[in-house]
Amino acid sequence: MPAMWKQVNEEFWTKNRESKVDQVNETVRDIVEMVRQNGDGALRELAKKFDKVDLKGIAVTREEIEEAYEKVDPEVVEELENAAYNIQRFHEMQKPAGLWLTEVEPGITLGVKTTPLERVGCYIPGGRASYPSTVLMTAIPARVAGVDEIVCFTPAPINPITLVAADIAGVDEIYKSGGAQAIAAMALGTESVEPVQKIVGPGNVFVTSAKMMLRDKVEIDFPAGPSEIGIIADDSADPVFVASDLIAQAEHDPSSACLLITCDPDLPDRVWAEMERMIAEAPRREIIEKALENSGYIVTTDLELAIEMMNGIAPEHLSIQVRDPLAALSLVRNAGSIFVGPYTPVAAGDYASGTNHVLPTAGNAVTASGLNVAHFMKTSTVQYLTRQGLAAIAPTIETISTAEGLHAHCESVRVRCPGDDDE
Repeated sequence: MPAMWKQVNEEFWTKNRESKVDQVNETVRDIVEMVRQNGDGALRELAKKFDKVDLKGIAVTREEIEEAYEKVDPEVVEELENAAYNIQRFHEMQKPAGLWLTEVEPGITLGVKTTPLERVGCYIPGGRASYPSTVLMTAIPARVAGVDEIVCFTPAPINPITLVAADIAGVDEIYKSGGAQAIAAMALGTESVEPVQKIVGPGNVFVTSAKMMLRDKVEIDFPAGPSEIGIIADDSADPVFVASDLIAQAEHDPSSACLLITCDPDLPDRVWAEMERMIAEAPRREIIEKALENSGYIVTTDLELAIEMMNGIAPEHLSIQVRDPLAALSLVRNAGSIFVGPYTPVAAGDYASGTNHVLPTAGNAVTASGLNVAHFMKTSTVQYLTRQGLAAIAPTIETISTAEGLHAHCESVRVRCPGDDDE
């Protein structure tokens, strides 16, 4: 078996992912400083350097969007609209009530007020491929949440299909800039770009580094770097299905990572035989082969151990291809998105099922959730007390505040309910 498909351990995958971000931080700091100092000029200079494009204007015009529709096959437009419908339908289910209030006891009403953010930025990768699906995945939940202004940044030249997707998704502003400089522009602002409150969306290691670096200026969703897949499989798994899912993630980016954990010692060889055939025919063969250097397989003694190990890794995408996938699902704790059974490829979630494909990577699924409507909203707790309600909890407030030495807190209750605690 070739070196690109090898037996690894949990530490190999984790260390491999961490080292990538560490290596780019210095470059990203320089880029952020350029944007801080030179604004639009830095975006134009970096577009010329990295994207080989001379930008006259940073913002996409309405005219450019209308021209994009003329260049995109009507069937593609229709399917983008179908995908948008599915994504919107799923995310509408997540939308919380704008305000709820409950009287927990006489005179004490508590609740939560949920408010959408005012301005958010969506990063859409480009360069090696166009990702109109990511436009839908980032902008539609923001629109469902009720965000006032939705901004998209993506590298130039922008594929017409991406502009069409942005229009379908209801994006308000589109800018021709990618990489760490796009994140800096959204976080810091430039002559043409008003800063946003929050940045969402996936990107390469440079984009991820910039998002993390600028968290003191702007909120982010979570680290969403190069794509990952973890597959749990037993001897019932179809090696063709397993191989196709591994190859599908590997074709995203040379930094993508793919991991198979199986309790069937024969499966890795059978999977590699299929992968080898698929790689030979793949248009993005060079990217796949590079990504497989970050990838491998682990053979365990039993299925429960395989699941336990995968929980420790916390992959962005988790595919469960075992004899009883729902039983295995019940043991999963850490994964960005879970694909259950042999007929649920990751591509279903990438494009059409309606779930979101913007997911935490590099082990961040241990604590982070994939992009959802809540990422575009904030909550405020609400308290509404009558005199009777305040009197009921006055002894608790007065006793604890006095014990803490905060006498003015105590007095703020007593002026409202004088003598109630003595009755």
